[in-house]
Amino acid sequence: MRLAIIRQRYTPQGGAERFLEGALEALLERNVAITLYTREWPQTHLQLIEPHICDPYFVGPLWRDWGFARAVAREIAGARANLVQSHERLTTCDVYRPPDGVHAAWLEERLRDAPATLRWRVAIDPWHRYTLATERRLFASPWLRAVLCNSKMVRDDIKARFGLPDERLPVLYNGVDSHIYSPGLAAHRERIRAKYHVPADAMLFLLVGSGFVRKGVPAAIAATMRLPASAHLLVVGDDRRLATYRQAARDEGAAGRVKFAGFQTDVAPFYGAADAFVLPALYDAFPDAAMEALASGLPVITSHRTGAAEIVTENDAGFVCASRDPAALAAHMQALYDAGIRARLSANARRAVEPLTPAAMTLKLVLLYKELLEASVAHRLAARAAREADSRAPAEAPPLHGDDGLESETLPHDPARPPPPEPRR
Repeated sequence: MRLAIIRQRYTPQGGAERFLEGALEALLERNVAITLYTREWPQTHLQLIEPHICDPYFVGPLWRDWGFARAVAREIAGARANLVQSHERLTTCDVYRPPDGVHAAWLEERLRDAPATLRWRVAIDPWHRYTLATERRLFASPWLRAVLCNSKMVRDDIKARFGLPDERLPVLYNGVDSHIYSPGLAAHRERIRAKYHVPADAMLFLLVGSGFVRKGVPAAIAATMRLPASAHLLVVGDDRRLATYRQAARDEGAAGRVKFAGFQTDVAPFYGAADAFVLPALYDAFPDAAMEALASGLPVITSHRTGAAEIVTENDAGFVCASRDPAALAAHMQALYDAGIRARLSANARRAVEPLTPAAMTLKLVLLYKELLEASVAHRLAARAAREADSRAPAEAPPLHGDDGLESETLPHDPARPPPPEPRR
């Protein structure tokens, strides 16, 4: 059996890849061959994965995505894969994992109350037009059998916009390691606060994320300035306009209370230094930083349009508000000054993510792969038998191997063929 994985930029440290690699390791142990289609072979501990480099020349994001999609489609058409999973918007996949959620939903949130000039720039931007069109074709593709949604929010967005049924939209959260991220990180509290000149008795709110507009950094700064002078905000992450944000904080007199740590290879100590976590993102499919904060025992304040909101709400682990409402955000931040409320939400935060271990999430993904792979092989066997019956040729048993009774030689997965019959779907 062979599984093809498509990821244009495969980063082993990324949230999607960390979620995926545990399942791939389990599949390799079960004699499933795995081919990774990517632009560059990364340093990964999964040495048994077979890399297949697709790196056509490009200039700009439109050419980058279109060129990679076209090159991979040609390669997949001749590949002997039982199942094709893509982390990119491609119409040639059986399984799609949308790491960034629904692009149409993100643009809707980004352009809400936006000036006409921004709306016009987005409307004529060729990359946005290409991405939206490809997204529509992907969710209408007859090859698509399942979308691995990383939150209920993403599942509901896809249902509402593209009409896919629940059975094709399983929700699989990214796992969080509660051993790495735990209340024990408070051991770093004094060191991190001293480094960024945050008083020991100050109320420190933490925001982790890159791309400050999307992550809601402007709202977090505005909310912090509505709080008493003892409130501080520490932003960990990168943005191409980082210098502009720093200058704006100085201009507004917030430089002493709003600190920018920039990109950090290890964010774990920062959770230990904070009293609470804020992420008023415009749109975030499933913010790993929020899950790490919950595992570290931090109450989380996030927006309705993040995948973390459902975890926070269902487990009473913090507060949820609109992304563009600094007043509501500040009110929730003010509520956390109450030590009793903070202690209750902190305990709930830790309990909320304890079941979401990497092992548990890996097992769910492996079982789903097993179901999809077996269904694919069963369909191929049925199709072969039907062809033999139609041609009145003597039926020969296909070669089988292993305890699962799965076919050892598969037919090419050719996205250029007519849509498959209903059993494949």
